[in-house]
Amino acid sequence: MTPKKILRRSQPAETPDWGYSLPAILRRLYAARGVESEDQLQYTLKHLASPMQLQGIERAVELLADAVVHKQRVMVLGDFDADGATSTAVAMLGLSMLGVPAVDFRVPSRFSDGYGLTPGIIHRLQDDGDLPDLLVTVDNGISAIEGVRAARALGIKVVVTDHHLAGEELPDADAIVNPNQPGCPFLSKNAAGVGVMFYVLTALRKHLRDNNLLPNPEPNLGSLLDLVALGTVADVVPLDHNNRIFVEQGIRRIRKGEARPGILALLEVAGRDYTQISSTDLGFVVGPRLNAAGRLDDMSIGIACLLADSHDEAMRLARELDNFNRERRTIEKDMKHQAQELLASMSLDIEGLPWGLALFDQDWHQGVIGILAARIREQTHRPTIAFAPDDDGEHLKGSARSIPGLHIRDALAVVDAKNPGLMKKYGGHAMAAGMTIARADLEAFSQAFDQAVRATLTAQDLEAAIVTDGPLTLNELSLDTAYLLRRGGPWGQHFPEPVFDGEFRVVSQRVVGENHLKLVLQPMEGGGIIDGIAFNTGPEVPDYTQSGARVVYKPDANTFRGRTNLQLLVDYLEPLS
Repeated sequence: MTPKKILRRSQPAETPDWGYSLPAILRRLYAARGVESEDQLQYTLKHLASPMQLQGIERAVELLADAVVHKQRVMVLGDFDADGATSTAVAMLGLSMLGVPAVDFRVPSRFSDGYGLTPGIIHRLQDDGDLPDLLVTVDNGISAIEGVRAARALGIKVVVTDHHLAGEELPDADAIVNPNQPGCPFLSKNAAGVGVMFYVLTALRKHLRDNNLLPNPEPNLGSLLDLVALGTVADVVPLDHNNRIFVEQGIRRIRKGEARPGILALLEVAGRDYTQISSTDLGFVVGPRLNAAGRLDDMSIGIACLLADSHDEAMRLARELDNFNRERRTIEKDMKHQAQELLASMSLDIEGLPWGLALFDQDWHQGVIGILAARIREQTHRPTIAFAPDDDGEHLKGSARSIPGLHIRDALAVVDAKNPGLMKKYGGHAMAAGMTIARADLEAFSQAFDQAVRATLTAQDLEAAIVTDGPLTLNELSLDTAYLLRRGGPWGQHFPEPVFDGEFRVVSQRVVGENHLKLVLQPMEGGGIIDGIAFNTGPEVPDYTQSGARVVYKPDANTFRGRTNLQLLVDYLEPLS
């Protein structure tokens, strides 16, 4: 494992007492994550921010209500990632529940259409004689200046629902609902696209109820919260209090078996027990399988899985998605090997690398470059962009992943301001972004990107570090703690899953499955032996039995042959000096 600094998360001087029974370890963990009051741990739906705080939502509701009353045809325009897929499914199901008589969806192809609502999509709908009365974008649209213009020129009304950062110009849509548009007072700027669409549906339901237009019996939009939870976690948006409510409510439904057949099927093909899932399972088990369709083929398959009404149909599609995910892993493994060779050719050591990495290979796959950039970012602890050839042969499509301290979209804005026209288009978030450049401009872009990164970061920012919650006592190092932490979430971005560090004797170690390190550990201060597993260490590892090890880990409940024991999931270990 690449050497890393181990830092401990700062703790408040006094652990708050919120006046109700809460285990000391959870009080400590919550306080370290900025929880200051009991209200921030209340995850009932009544604690959600009001949808009416969203700028533009009243006009969006009026247009959707007109579609109900006048029996208009509505088309949902989605995106090819998990947030886009869940947003599309939520829109399709929710609008149908609320009385829209004809609702359909389209999702762009990552390879032939590119991101979001484009004029090409509108023109293709026109050629097919498939123009809707109202078009609703989900998880996209805030940068679709030309796409919205093309739609409205044909008489189509457009409602944009999105959560991405707005550019200098907004599309001339009939309504825009986006917490990140200028002037929007909505408090939760971290909402995922699926959360924004869910809010639109709740506001529409209230409007229809107030005007005696709701179907009877009244639709239960809470049945969509499993999809909202999945999209929120999979899109890696910060889990502020509002988003934690969405995720916790969705997980509760899944654990009861009250989820969409597609979500239950995706968990089943992955070998996960839905009654025991956590937010981690949504992010690392369900999300990648759903994303695999958009990366390698057509996200319509993923959306169809989420919309499936029967277990059999959902399982058929979930198996197809699982196969895509296996193929994606193989492609990713090959691309990572090529990237490592490219890095080795650039420098003999990590100190000699550019601060901002821009990597390209002719054979890289457009659908996997985002994952590749994340893997290289993890290995080098540098902001990384991976480029793949565009289909036209003249351009490159890039996917960027950043590190703490660098807002990647802002860095790209600096590149654009200093080098107008170098990027044909770009957009994204603080930690992830995408762009298109001319193939001939790769070297110029690489230098400009590196300069923008150097202008923002310091050398210390490039030192890889792991932040832990410190050690667990011998009493806390237990199966009960593993269960407590599993139920203590939801954990996620900006509300990180607890991770601990400690010094252990390594009683034994062996490589299993050619790539994973199986350990038997004993705390240095005594106590019983504990199993540990470190994934993807590779076959060549140091002999920790001679030195002992400092271990960064998460307690986990591992069931094998009907017995459940404590197991430490090892994120990092290093020999004791």
